[in-house]
Amino acid sequence: MRYGFLQWFNKEKELITHEGRKIEILRFNHKDDEKLLSEWAKHFREMYSKDELLDDFRSGTGLTRSEYLLKMVFPDKNEGFGPATRSGDFAEILVADFLEFVCNYWIPRIRYDDKATRNSSTQGSDIVGIKLKKDNEFNKDDELIVFEVKAQFSGKKAENRLQDAVNDSNKDVTRVGEFLNYAKRRLIKEKQYKGRDVIERFQNISDNPYIEKFGAAAFFTDENFDEEIIQQTNYSNHLKKDTLALLVFTGKDMMALVHSLYERAANEA
Repeated sequence: MRYGFLQWFNKEKELITHEGRKIEILRFNHKDDEKLLSEWAKHFREMYSKDELLDDFRSGTGLTRSEYLLKMVFPDKNEGFGPATRSGDFAEILVADFLEFVCNYWIPRIRYDDKATRNSSTQGSDIVGIKLKKDNEFNKDDELIVFEVKAQFSGKKAENRLQDAVNDSNKDVTRVGEFLNYAKRRLIKEKQYKGRDVIERFQNISDNPYIEKFGAAAFFTDENFDEEIIQQTNYSNHLKKDTLALLVFTGKDMMALVHSLYERAANEA
């Protein structure tokens, strides 16, 4: 399915780091379109809980669907690490949407629907994407890409969140195997055997070669986006620097958008 809100992604330009690496800059031009916002809110909500399961999940709590989502599932708007977790989850989900629906990767969506603590970010690789050259057979041109995502939607001083993403992406070189193991176990439990087989194809690169790539993405609100700071990003110490893609997303009033989307996702459940 291709969602209408994807039209709000627009390629803006490219920057070059001081080391000569290209950074692709994309703008998220969100609009006040009720139909598209409702469609997006449903998709976003179901990253945390499928609608058909909500009544079973909230049973016994005395809470409405909206109350259950806001009090028990979604990161809190004000409490503790809730706002930071909200912005982080939002950025990861939106970058995953871009990679899946615009760049045509398959993204296992298993990161947000089984959180033990709603105001904490899920540990491990942020986004793992897969492209198969042909169905039902191994091909050396099959592709696995692992993205680390950071966001800055508040604060008065611009930070180089792209550098933070590059630094943390180094961890993905070793921990992607843990993600693949977790993804396969989840898919087996849910009897999604086709997905299980796809994940299994990427668990042994030595015997079943494929293309492995890494990426770092940063998402900024306009007030915290500084081109000069971004161009200082250094990737020379990355273990897979030759494959490393750099993406930056910007948008207007992003934290307000984050809060409004969570509210809409809850209220329209």
